[in-house]
Amino acid sequence: MTDAIRTVVVDDDYRVAAIHAAFLERSDGFCVVGTAHSAADALTTVETIKPDLVLMDVFLPDGDGLDVVRQLLEQPDAPDVIVITAAREVATVRTAMQLGAVHYLMKPFGFAALDKRLQSYRRLRQRMADLHEADQAEVDALYGMLRPIEPHLDRPAKGHSAPTLELVRRAVADGGNVSAEEVATEIGISRSTAHRYLSYLEQHGIVRLEPRYGTTGRPKNGYILAGRSSDPGR
Repeated sequence: MTDAIRTVVVDDDYRVAAIHAAFLERSDGFCVVGTAHSAADALTTVETIKPDLVLMDVFLPDGDGLDVVRQLLEQPDAPDVIVITAAREVATVRTAMQLGAVHYLMKPFGFAALDKRLQSYRRLRQRMADLHEADQAEVDALYGMLRPIEPHLDRPAKGHSAPTLELVRRAVADGGNVSAEEVATEIGISRSTAHRYLSYLEQHGIVRLEPRYGTTGRPKNGYILAGRSSDPGR
């Protein structure tokens, strides 16, 4: 799935909507196809454009953004929703969760906070596009993908680069049960460097060791994403 994720931004404040739209355009894999500043405008815009994703404000001049989400869910091919709001009431968070919002992001926020959530959502969409059915381990992994990459991976320990950590994690995600040698070849680093980064990800619960059994000799270590089954038949 290579097409950009078509997104509508809903916010009552025109200036804030423009800022969030600019954030979206900076985020890899996303494009803005519309903006709206009221509940009525949001419904019309989404019904007309049929985006993949909506960034939905809660406090709108003519209604509640979560009520808009309820109405959108009644439509065929309803978009996914990320709630963006200043609301901190637990009841509002609970309602957003019940309605299936993929993320709930409190204002004000910067580009990095939104981008983390957008990229976790994008990875989830990419993974689901490749699946026809899923076992429990795969379902657990899918739900886990909605979590942004852990903060300690954004600011890794000395001697580890955050971009390289993400490249290694993606190599494991794409390859299933992979060895350090295979990861090294895939992203163009040395085997020792791949092993060091894989060990770091394992220590932080992102990947786990999985024996790779050959025809002879002792099994070799492979790596898979935590929570994912390595059995291709399952």
